[in-house]
Amino acid sequence: MQINDLFNILHNSIESQNKGRKISLKDMAKSLGISMRTYQDWKLGRAKPQAASVVIKMLGELEDDEIIRAVRKINKL
Repeated sequence: MQINDLFNILHNSIESQNKGRKISLKDMAKSLGISMRTYQDWKLGRAKPQAASVVIKMLGELEDDEIIRAVRKINKL
């Protein structure tokens, strides 16, 4: 699995959570605090942010419940 696959899965999951409402690349990038071009490059696999790869691998080491706890802690920061 490639990093861009992960970004696409997460993007689609966020859309699903919002009752299927499509979220533009521009809106998603804005919510993440990055440029639309950067986000687009990630989704298309033209750029591979190293930190994202490491974070995904770390999350992959956790059980489902612990992932939820970790993400909730991160969201509170």
